[in-house]
Amino acid sequence: MQKLTDPHLLDDIAEIGRIQAVPRILETVAHITGSRFTAIARVTQTTWTACATFDTLGFGLVPGGQLVLETTICDEIRQSATSVVFAHASKHPVYATHHTPRIYGLESYASVPIHRPDGSFFGTLCAIDSAPASFDVAHVQRSMELLADLVGSYLDKEDRLERAETALSDAHRVADLRDQFIAVLGHDLRSPLQAISIAADSLACELNAEGQQRMLAHIASGVARMDGLINDVLDFARGRLGGGIPIALQLTSTLEEDLKKVVEEVAIATGRQDIKVRMQMDDNVVCDPSRLAQLLANLLTNAAEHGARSSPIALIVNATPEMLTLEVHNDGHIPSERMAAIFSPFSREKSEQPRPGLGLGIYIASEIARAHGGTLEVQSSAATGTLFTFKMPRLELA
Repeated sequence: MQKLTDPHLLDDIAEIGRIQAVPRILETVAHITGSRFTAIARVTQTTWTACATFDTLGFGLVPGGQLVLETTICDEIRQSATSVVFAHASKHPVYATHHTPRIYGLESYASVPIHRPDGSFFGTLCAIDSAPASFDVAHVQRSMELLADLVGSYLDKEDRLERAETALSDAHRVADLRDQFIAVLGHDLRSPLQAISIAADSLACELNAEGQQRMLAHIASGVARMDGLINDVLDFARGRLGGGIPIALQLTSTLEEDLKKVVEEVAIATGRQDIKVRMQMDDNVVCDPSRLAQLLANLLTNAAEHGARSSPIALIVNATPEMLTLEVHNDGHIPSERMAAIFSPFSREKSEQPRPGLGLGIYIASEIARAHGGTLEVQSSAATGTLFTFKMPRLELA
């Protein structure tokens, strides 16, 4: 027998082979028909291929074995989608002169179509024998059609399982790519950046010329900027690919000091000395203080970049026993067409003037809020300006 190489047929044979109930189904067919050869065949417009067989007749077909399609009745079944069952071919009014029983020396024959649940034709469940049978044709046909339906259901299950396995494999590949991506950002980019920073610090201790010191200051500023961008992209990768930005909850009594330090740093970095602050907090808050500081830094930086310098930025932080609320307001206006995408990554306002950053700040702030079980919302109008509001329920450590 010539070795089968068609990948689609090989997949069909493997699919049937994965159905654990198939051997028992073929034995059951042999029992109810009295036939010594039963099979599940894949029948296409051009081929008849055995996918599974039960053979005590010595017919000689094994999985992968093929018959010439035109010599089989299964080709007719494929075209008509109707079952063919007879117990004594030589006495049958139709099949006494049919070429298939004559070619293969058959007397008893039963074959029913197998359809997938979507209605597509797969092949046949068949039983043959060289001796006449005494079975009840109607009973055998009904029983085999029920078993064929069972095989079709199993095929659907196998298809769904294969799709699930493929999806899982794809998910694993995505996870591997995610881990590699984060590793590249966290190590392969940050390591040389740290080396540049250390080298610049060392040179600053040795050089005295004003021009050289100025150049080193530019290097240090660039390193800090690059480090910030890497942090943003790392957080984006973790949030988008890793199931959310990680936080380390702790009971902190210094959150107010931490947030005020952020205000000072943003004021220096943006040149905005007009950030008006009002805080009312109790001593202890369960949160990730570094992440909330990052959230505030992103909101204040955004407010500084997108608001007119003629109007101050307002920061209000209020902690009640139930809720921590943080509000950042400026006089800027977000156009209505941009509001839907304001929390999306890489969301940036189109402008003739280039703006720093990747457009990740607000997205990361919203992910930090979500990680704390809170929300980040925005309201904006030309009349009232723009207000970002972060709300977080007061948490308790487990």
